[in-house]
Amino acid sequence: MLFACQKDTKPLLPEAPTAFRQTKTITYDSIEVKVVIDKPALNEVDVLLVFHGTVAYDSSLLTAANNTLDKFKGILDRKDMMLVSVAYEQENVLLGDNIVQGEAALLWLKNKASKELGISIRKIFLGGHSQGGYMVTRLNTLHQTNGVIANAPGPLNLVYRCQLEEKGQIQSGAVCTKLKNVYGTTAANPDAYFQRSLLNFTNGFKSDMLFVQGLNDTQIQMYSWPTFKQNVLSCTTCKNSKFVEIPGGEHGALFDSPAAKAEFNDFINSH
Repeated sequence: MLFACQKDTKPLLPEAPTAFRQTKTITYDSIEVKVVIDKPALNEVDVLLVFHGTVAYDSSLLTAANNTLDKFKGILDRKDMMLVSVAYEQENVLLGDNIVQGEAALLWLKNKASKELGISIRKIFLGGHSQGGYMVTRLNTLHQTNGVIANAPGPLNLVYRCQLEEKGQIQSGAVCTKLKNVYGTTAANPDAYFQRSLLNFTNGFKSDMLFVQGLNDTQIQMYSWPTFKQNVLSCTTCKNSKFVEIPGGEHGALFDSPAAKAEFNDFINSH
């Protein structure tokens, strides 16, 4: 009688989690946006979703997204967090309209990323620099997360900024030029400019926020900073907000100041 040879059948061990960095086009509710994902070798992660500042051309978006990811990763004490950097568009949209891409990235992270990446996501934090700080501040009026960090968020006051450009007191830029092409001057239509300013988004924060501001930033930023700060601190429909101001600090104070870095890590670790 012939007997079939039996092979040893050892149970398959689960694959060890791997670390990777990749660029991925994600979609949520028909909105597409590219993100850069930096994942540690873990299957369960907290996530820091970050947003870059202003760029002149969309051809620079991925460079900006990678640089911003590196900046935030460089000040983060923890090595067990996944970072996702959003390459949201700027060249062909009015400032503020790209919030739909930021929102799509956040909702993808909340609802689809675990399945698509094969991981378990626990806490989600938002971090943004400059116009990226504008993005995360606005997103905090729309969706709850575990906490939000904004460094030098702006534009705070587009009426003031674009008026200076119209008067030739500062160099013209793409943001104000595009607004002028649609709305006319700040004198003719100040409300349209104010509605897109961050000063118009100081209520209804759904999560705790940490704001970092170098006090030696540009005049465009510092002119409206005290008003913005007071409006946020006076908000009765907001979660807690903390302001960290760095004497002598410039636009990138969060990344340059040891005190700001410590506040950044304390904020994440306490939430």
